[in-house]
Amino acid sequence: MSVTSDKRDFYDVLGLTREASPGEVKKAYRRRAHKYHPDRNQNDPDSERKFKEAAEAYEVLADPAKRQRYDQFGHAGLSGAGVHDFHSSSVEDIFSMFGDIFGGGGGGSRRRSRGADLQTQVEVSLLDVANGADRSIEFSRRDLCDDCSGTGAARGSEQKKCQTCAGYGQVEQSGGLGGLFGRVITTCPTCNGRCTVITTPCPACRGDGRTAKHRVVSVQIPAGIHDGQAVRVRGEGEPSEDGMSRGDLHCYVHVSKHPFLERHNNDLLCRMPISFTQASLGANVEVPTLSGKAELKIPGGTQHGQLFRLRSLGVPDLRSGRTGDELVQVMIEIPKKLSKDQKTLLREFAETEDKSVMPESKGFFDKVMEYIQGNGVE
Repeated sequence: MSVTSDKRDFYDVLGLTREASPGEVKKAYRRRAHKYHPDRNQNDPDSERKFKEAAEAYEVLADPAKRQRYDQFGHAGLSGAGVHDFHSSSVEDIFSMFGDIFGGGGGGSRRRSRGADLQTQVEVSLLDVANGADRSIEFSRRDLCDDCSGTGAARGSEQKKCQTCAGYGQVEQSGGLGGLFGRVITTCPTCNGRCTVITTPCPACRGDGRTAKHRVVSVQIPAGIHDGQAVRVRGEGEPSEDGMSRGDLHCYVHVSKHPFLERHNNDLLCRMPISFTQASLGANVEVPTLSGKAELKIPGGTQHGQLFRLRSLGVPDLRSGRTGDELVQVMIEIPKKLSKDQKTLLREFAETEDKSVMPESKGFFDKVMEYIQGNGVE
């Protein structure tokens, strides 16, 4: 943390005296974090600075060792003490660091204090998977009411401090069996953690503090993503009950079917039909690829189902970025109808065949004869 001469006194930032107890430090920070959170002060560009200033003051005054150094040497005494640079941190990062201040109960409270996550779906092509893509996503979410900034109270009306929680948003309750399991801190059931109660509800949201809003965001689809995977857009979900932390938007990717190519991990498979004569005599054929077409040499004597590999014409790996290959599986097509001349030519070819020198055919018929002789079949 850099030391600057214009830093305010941390006790003044939180409105405390130097004799303040740890509990008073915590309550003071909670009040200011609620007051200056940017989501509640969208028309005040200075609120984010005050929010981060309060977080920095709380980190120091809530830690006994840091507080002792600060009391003795001031801001200069914090050099090398491991104080975070809150002014370069995001609001969400700060809130996650001190989430237990607002929800109570440690790590689980942080999860409860976040707003709801949202889900949507985006369709991409196999070409998008290979190259990556940007998509504009439209969705609707329950957001802070513009008229009341999420407070639920009508403009100009007063909000009274909640009598149940004394304005802290939380209450202590027995853990059961007369307190045998200790006491737990929960969100106040009267004000739902808002610390105040509404006297005159906002007419726009009827006191709810939330309205449905249309939202458009740009989502970057990374190259190599798989069908069914999700891209998370942080902070585009719904706001929490206290309006201080948003959930995320999860965009699930659906990869549309390609007319010629199938994905297998990072490789692409193309089933290419060829004729009997192309397989027998060899040929040069054009194969569809994601970038257009490629020429493939089919050697004479190619068998049905044989695979050929086109290097680096697949899709990239999502993590390593290494590009897979395109596999071409040749499928020999037998014509269902032959002309008279074609039949004549094939019969002439058949007369030249010597089945005894065809390994696959010979092996099959040898097995047939062994089966017949072994089973006494005539």
